Amino acid sequence: MNVRRRHISTVALTAVAALGFGTLTACSSDSAAAGDTGTFDVVASFYPMAFLAERIGGEHVHVTSLTQPGQEPHDLEISARQTAQLEEADAALYLKGLQPSVDEAIGQSPIATKIDAAELTALEEHGTEAGHGEEHGDGHEDEHGHDHDHEGGDPHIWLDPVKYAEVAEGVGKAFQKADPDHAADYRKNTATLVKDLEALDEKFRTGLANRTTDVFVTSHAAFGYLAERYGLTEEAISGLDPDTEPSGARVKELQKIAKDDGVTTVFYETLVSDKTAKTLAGDTGLKTDVLDPVEGITDHSRGEDYFQVMEANLTALRTALGAR
Repeated sequence: MNVRRRHISTVALTAVAALGFGTLTACSSDSAAAGDTGTFDVVASFYPMAFLAERIGGEHVHVTSLTQPGQEPHDLEISARQTAQLEEADAALYLKGLQPSVDEAIGQSPIATKIDAAELTALEEHGTEAGHGEEHGDGHEDEHGHDHDHEGGDPHIWLDPVKYAEVAEGVGKAFQKADPDHAADYRKNTATLVKDLEALDEKFRTGLANRTTDVFVTSHAAFGYLAERYGLTEEAISGLDPDTEPSGARVKELQKIAKDDGVTTVFYETLVSDKTAKTLAGDTGLKTDVLDPVEGITDHSRGEDYFQVMEANLTALRTALGAR
């Protein structure tokens, strides 16, 4: 697709062909991938965006993720080589507000097609600054977060299957416009993906319908959209930024919430330290389990792709919330 082709050796071409298009985990995030493949080259900011590009693009796209598997996406700093990859790509798919260095690099890039997932669905505020404090039965407020550094709203839209489907539809249309020769396939692939996401939404609705509590405690406030979609209340130890340390007052508040609202489990995640979550659980006599924000797939993930990990999340939530 891209006319600004750089020379690539036969050995490199063979290596790219060997990688194939099967799994996102095999996509290099710092290799000579973008711009050299003879396909529609898409640079994605991190796993949820790369997954959309792969599912919608199918055999017609080559996807390069800027975030390595296992790397915490909030912490990503773009390298000079990755900046060069952007210049060689046909499209960039990202989520503005999640990774500042990506936002800056894409903003300065001459790339023709820039797809911001944050513009494809309505972002909402989840956190204390948003005024979303919900009253519990004992009168204390639900504080989801502290340091709200995501201007424009909570970026974790992929954890709500309905919003993720809206983004998928927008990405599909953008691909159709940018690569019209394969528009029919992009349209078909998008429809299939949306149908799968609708089925996932139904699994969450039915799976969480009969539960003994609505409240769950997480290590960071990634699950605001999911909680809102299914009538749950997320109580986060940290804010939208997973590196934020909770105050002593917040920890005491969470201990009280856990007791008052029948919380059984403190959830932690695979890409962030579980120390604080396990300390809170130990102090309150609660269990711990993984609730994965699906920001990247690793060997420690409970599944090989978005759908498998989300279904594992549903199983964990059902257990923690006493769903029957």
